[in-house]
Amino acid sequence: MIKKLLLAIVLLASTITFAQDDKKEEGPKDGWTKGGNMAITFNQSAFNNEWTGGGVANILANVLINYDFNMVKGDLIWDNKLIADYGALKNKGDDNFTKSNDRLEFNSLVGKKAKGLWYYSAYFNMRTQMDAGFTTSQEETPLLNDDDTPVLQNGIPLTTTTDVTTRGTHFFSPVYFQAGPGMLWKKSDNLKVNISPAAAKYIIVHDEFAGTFGTDPGKTSAFELGAALQGYYKVNLMKNISMENLINLYTNYLEDPQNVDVDYTMNLVMPINKYITTNLVFQAIYDDNAQRSGFQIREAFGVGVNFKF
Repeated sequence: MIKKLLLAIVLLASTITFAQDDKKEEGPKDGWTKGGNMAITFNQSAFNNEWTGGGVANILANVLINYDFNMVKGDLIWDNKLIADYGALKNKGDDNFTKSNDRLEFNSLVGKKAKGLWYYSAYFNMRTQMDAGFTTSQEETPLLNDDDTPVLQNGIPLTTTTDVTTRGTHFFSPVYFQAGPGMLWKKSDNLKVNISPAAAKYIIVHDEFAGTFGTDPGKTSAFELGAALQGYYKVNLMKNISMENLINLYTNYLEDPQNVDVDYTMNLVMPINKYITTNLVFQAIYDDNAQRSGFQIREAFGVGVNFKF
């Protein structure tokens, strides 16, 4: 757990450090600020029959929509962000595409000026996925004769290994909702940190996943109350190359408060020309209620078409 906390602190400290060196940031101005982009990226691998190094030919496509709409009116601010990210992979020989990436998230933050760069705030977050996800595991099953009796070798039943595919997620299952009051430190739309000492978290799962993702056995929902921190920083590393950083931390007062959920995402955009761009996305998640322990790591790199709107 110490390592997880250190990672979270390092990520947040890096954000603040970069911000302090950015002298061009300006305070928010009255009115709406809207903008975003849609990136469609592709990856493809192919091997001929003489290739001896190994590998499986495949096609990968990914669509990322990242849109912000923020409002300032006097001493009130309202920031909103929508992220929709979906990818599919098809290996040679497979009949269907397999989901490689799936994320749907909406953030909304309201603030009223307190003093300096500080605001009294309230936030809302929704995070889920758009499609069902499947996992494949191997199970040993007995070998049977034509009469359904076990096949024996030296009196010992023989077994075979079979791939078993199970559904691990569903549309809007699990879905996570967070909301709570707090304090916001905002220098600009590109740099802000929100702290909520009383954040409610609500988890909902489909009936078939009852008892998973933090819900009690036989239950399809769970309530948590804890503390949350959200940080956002976007910086131009050099001309036309931008890096967006998002970090979310949450600890549950009601159960294992020493465990801190971590969700960090880095999105690096490197345009080649007006329409062609390369995108690198890195995401690290730790959630002790997840189906698997440890950090979940996702990395995606691709070249494709980028549309700004």
